[in-house]
Amino acid sequence: MTSVEKDKDKKVAVLHDNTATPRDDRRVRGKALRAAIPCKSHAGWKVSADRPDPLDLLKRADKGRIDDLIPIRYGRMLQSPFTFYRGAASVMASDLATTPISKIYVQACGDCHALNFGAFATPERNVAFDINDFDETLPGAWEWDIKRLAVSLVLIARDNGLKPKYGLQAAETVTRAYREKMAEFSRMAVLDIWYAKVEWEGVIAQLADTQLRKNLKEELKKAQKHTMQSHYFPKMTHEQDGQYLIKDTPPLIYHVKDDGAFIDSVKKGLEIYKTSLQEDKQRLLDRYRLCDIAIKVVGIGSVGTTCAVALMMAPDNEPLMLQIKEANASVLEPYAGKSAFDNHGQRVVAGQRIMQSASDIFLGWMQLDGGRHFYVRQLRDTKVKLVTSEWENNHLVAMAEVLGGVLARAHARSGDSAVISGYLGDTDEFDRAIADFSVSYADQMEKDHAALGAAVRSGRIKVKLEEDT
Repeated sequence: MTSVEKDKDKKVAVLHDNTATPRDDRRVRGKALRAAIPCKSHAGWKVSADRPDPLDLLKRADKGRIDDLIPIRYGRMLQSPFTFYRGAASVMASDLATTPISKIYVQACGDCHALNFGAFATPERNVAFDINDFDETLPGAWEWDIKRLAVSLVLIARDNGLKPKYGLQAAETVTRAYREKMAEFSRMAVLDIWYAKVEWEGVIAQLADTQLRKNLKEELKKAQKHTMQSHYFPKMTHEQDGQYLIKDTPPLIYHVKDDGAFIDSVKKGLEIYKTSLQEDKQRLLDRYRLCDIAIKVVGIGSVGTTCAVALMMAPDNEPLMLQIKEANASVLEPYAGKSAFDNHGQRVVAGQRIMQSASDIFLGWMQLDGGRHFYVRQLRDTKVKLVTSEWENNHLVAMAEVLGGVLARAHARSGDSAVISGYLGDTDEFDRAIADFSVSYADQMEKDHAALGAAVRSGRIKVKLEEDT
């Protein structure tokens, strides 16, 4: 479990292994916690009288971001309640802190919505399906992740114009799948839990919907064809005076004005990054040299933070493109405690390695001049993004089943599956409570999205719509 300890009068979120007692005893402990915090207490959402202004929370997160990119961030959030939700992890973290928790802690994702799951190549070159975004990861309450995931499914249903019953069903299904999978893990040996993984092709094969299976197979085939060497490298670079450089496509990919100083800073940072890798991976990295680096805008929540792509080349023009992402304090820190890591890049990497069944061989962290923290990973490696905008009625519910099981596996690696399963029990009471919460909180997100629109119209917040750039 996580304990919140005192360190110079500051709370620090630290993971503990709490599996010293038999699993049946731990299951009983979870049941006792359920008596204190009933499953039905998680239902519904009511705005507290002292709820912070969500736009103030968002503006507070603008500090330190690149000024010219902040309007793009708000432009993306303005598109729909779901895109607002994706950029408003700090808002939901504040709200979740006021909701009941069982005080059973795990390594939490911190931003667990449906589009932060995906398929990717493992070091063994299999294609796994897992959580793939850990910018906000921190030890925290397991309920926070399942609630954020369930709400995202309701908002996707609304964005896609589905009947309300499908959003409700998806939220209940993702929670049931989590509960049932956690019960399975509670009966497994510790090592078996650690070795458990979800193969993407296996997920596709188990889906009952023929059209959904076909769509996902096509997306996987496309991703497998789009290798770095044959697709992304030619698409993103050009040759100039015998040297390969990253193409500028402003405002989303561009070189900074003081290019030389930036590259020098990154070179120093890469030396720190190298030490964060295993020795065999350090040897592999030594085969490449840095050729170019450019800012690359990604996601919604990350827009405005310093995110860059580094072009590395080995002999014979063999490319490696690394994504370098700035890591700031997790949105969970004000409520769960400070990270135990001084470098937030290391926080992200440690959380990812704990939660994922397999992680990128180039995953590491570094620090640049000025003390800013970053984590590093490959830019592309057979990555398959979920296309939630294409999920129809049964597609949404089928994918909810998959997502719930994957989240349970991620939590079982760091948390105590027997205690969590004991808390959840064998009935659907928790499932129905989270579904009820998800609908109520999705309503709140629609109101907050509308408030953003009003702030844009009044001039309080400036946006840049990308079709205008």
